Amino acid sequence: MPESLDKSSAASQPPNSETEQGQQNGYKDYPDSEKQPLASHGQENKPGITFAGQEKLPKLPIPELDSTCDKYLTALKPLQSGREHEETIAAVQEFLKSEGPELQEKLKKYATGKSSYIEQFWYDSFLNFDNPVVLNLNPFFLLEDDPTPARSNQVTRAASLVMSALCFVRAIRKEELPPDTIRGTPLCMYQYSRLFGTARVPTENGCHIGQDLGAKHVVVLCRGQFYWFDVLDDNSDLIMTEKDMALNLQVIVDDAEETPIQEAAKGALGVLSTENRKIWASLREVLTREENSNNAECLSIVDSALFIICLDYTEPTTGAELCGNMLCGTSEVVKGVQIGTCTNRWYDKLQIIVCKNGSAGINFEHTGVDGHTVLRMASDVYTDTILRFAKSINGLAPSLWSSTSPDPSKRDPSSFGDVSTTPHKLEWDMIPELSTALRFAESRLADLIQQNEFEILEFSGYGQNFIKSMGFSPDAFVQMAFQAAYYGLYGRVECMYEPVLTKAFLHGRTEAVRPVTMESFDFVRTLWAENPPDQKVEALKKATQKHTNITKECAKAMGHDRHLYALYCVWQRALDEEGAEAASSNDMSSDGISASPDAGSGRDTSTNSHDVASPNRNLMLSEDPSPSRSPNGRTAHQMPAIFSDGGWDKINNTILSTSNCGNPSLRQFGFGPTSGDGFGIGYIIKNESISICASSKHRQTKRFIESLEAYFLEIRRLLRMMNRKGTSTGSRARELEERPPKTKGRVIKSEGVKGTETPADDSKAESDDDGLGGYGFFDAGMLQVALKAQKEAKERPSEKAVNARHAVGKKLRLSE
Repeated sequence: MPESLDKSSAASQPPNSETEQGQQNGYKDYPDSEKQPLASHGQENKPGITFAGQEKLPKLPIPELDSTCDKYLTALKPLQSGREHEETIAAVQEFLKSEGPELQEKLKKYATGKSSYIEQFWYDSFLNFDNPVVLNLNPFFLLEDDPTPARSNQVTRAASLVMSALCFVRAIRKEELPPDTIRGTPLCMYQYSRLFGTARVPTENGCHIGQDLGAKHVVVLCRGQFYWFDVLDDNSDLIMTEKDMALNLQVIVDDAEETPIQEAAKGALGVLSTENRKIWASLREVLTREENSNNAECLSIVDSALFIICLDYTEPTTGAELCGNMLCGTSEVVKGVQIGTCTNRWYDKLQIIVCKNGSAGINFEHTGVDGHTVLRMASDVYTDTILRFAKSINGLAPSLWSSTSPDPSKRDPSSFGDVSTTPHKLEWDMIPELSTALRFAESRLADLIQQNEFEILEFSGYGQNFIKSMGFSPDAFVQMAFQAAYYGLYGRVECMYEPVLTKAFLHGRTEAVRPVTMESFDFVRTLWAENPPDQKVEALKKATQKHTNITKECAKAMGHDRHLYALYCVWQRALDEEGAEAASSNDMSSDGISASPDAGSGRDTSTNSHDVASPNRNLMLSEDPSPSRSPNGRTAHQMPAIFSDGGWDKINNTILSTSNCGNPSLRQFGFGPTSGDGFGIGYIIKNESISICASSKHRQTKRFIESLEAYFLEIRRLLRMMNRKGTSTGSRARELEERPPKTKGRVIKSEGVKGTETPADDSKAESDDDGLGGYGFFDAGMLQVALKAQKEAKERPSEKAVNARHAVGKKLRLSE
């Protein structure tokens, strides 16, 4: 790890008994501050409003074991056959009679004195993830276009976004950022302290998060080339105007264009951050094997930057192309050389991405932050750009910030301190070992990009206003849409995941909602059968109410997923200790897993959400917390029955990974699929529209999106019908067909929809959503045979270092 990042990371961790014990598995070669930089339980809060309420937040409660097991069984019931469910019930009962109570007590003992019983296990699950983070862990946001006319091109848009982001950084550092609340309840703000100046650093024993708390520079990527310059002084005040920022970015764009893109691609080291984490760790050792070498200094500058700015030379035209560009970049090979934007990224850090036409987005490393945290940043940044434009018109316009930096243009230059505002280009020493690794990494990345597809739905027919007027929870309503669309295509329900915030608790992250319930299963079957409209709508009401109730329980940290995962980690940790003791007594090494007495060993490939995300994802990104179900060669019979039962595998194999994260500042939000045969679905419910981004490994994503749109139109027709007729019966539903027309002549049809009403017009009495294109989406007759068969079949189975960096790189000449 670069020295500057090392020192700052260590300085950020107050001494406490837990770090002294060294509880993170597999980090023997690193100080405790690096082993768990995101899980310091003795965080010190300075005076200010941002973190003022942290000490008053309650700790995440550990649910009762019986309650967790009951909810686990309830979640599995619609996903299993009768025989499978009986086997799971038996496994759970055995667990409650044997290992369960003991593991529960061990978990309570482990949690004593900690901020959260799940926190360390959760970080382990992300940091021990060995596969590439791109498309697997990192989510993205696609911002709405800037409404101000002067910021319609790349340089002006990027300069505006960076300036607003720096104001956000300043507000956090000065603790002036108002705390998040939900309906008056204060939320944990801890994640904001880990948003900027951080980097995910791979090692041979897993990753860790390093942070430079004093970071004051940004790194710019353009055509795969790296540049940096300072943007803050030591007091976290801005030292550049927006005009200065635009000048710097334009100089960088001009300089990058001087190098042919095919030539620049040969040194696009950002591609290495997409590699398998162990391979990337070995390549970082190559870069840093000589202390204070040019490559080591360059890597240190990238790692310790506040964030990365990616200036792409392409102009994606469709929404799906934009989403793909923000998530993983584009892949374009010309004469055997990769020239796509996938070479213009650094996935171990927060990235602001701006296309040639000014379209912008954010891609973020999901380990330490969830989507809700980055959404606050994106929202404030977008809002600030508008308010700054308003202030240029009217000086009395309000500001988003409680205080602002002194005007840099009016400051004495000497007051800036030791800074360098002129862009410098980082010039890596491309030794043969790096060149070869870069070529192979790019090939694997291109494969990964080609294996995934993205489709979007920007449904403008209605949004949460209409949904609420019909008496439904908007989120529950959209969750039922996913299930109905999937069932309409495949005739079955699958394991689903949706994260819900638990930030009302200290260091809270998310809990998993399992949207598939017996009520939702009954709804989709009722919807697809020959049933009257009132029966379908009643089934929808029951399903959405059930979803809402589960979501409320999970928001109170009373779900079953995180609790069971923590119990699994406690059991795995005890097994690690036994293995280490046996290896020690036999003068043998264990299987590479350290046995720290307080270590949380998350042997998993947690993915979202996506946080995310992940962390999500996360993000979105936690749908698959324990994919490795065998105890890594240890005696399998020791595994508690609940974890060896097939139900544990089923509920941790997410087919529909979903996450609701967004507001009007975002156009789209999304992440990659969490399984080879699944979908990753990010969605935003706005007042008058619904935005959805779906990804999969070429599993008819477009068809799924089209099915969703058809469902939204059909369910609106049913709701309007019931709203007009109250408790009408099935026979009265046909009255309209039997009435003679009130007017002469032919009804003029709008495209794709019967009648004359526009999709957004909810005031008309008649419904026009029947013409769904292709075959009728709710033509139940075509599925009668499949539905009948389904009932009988089983479900498918440092200061010196900072000063030294100013000599690094070629200094660019600014134009007048």
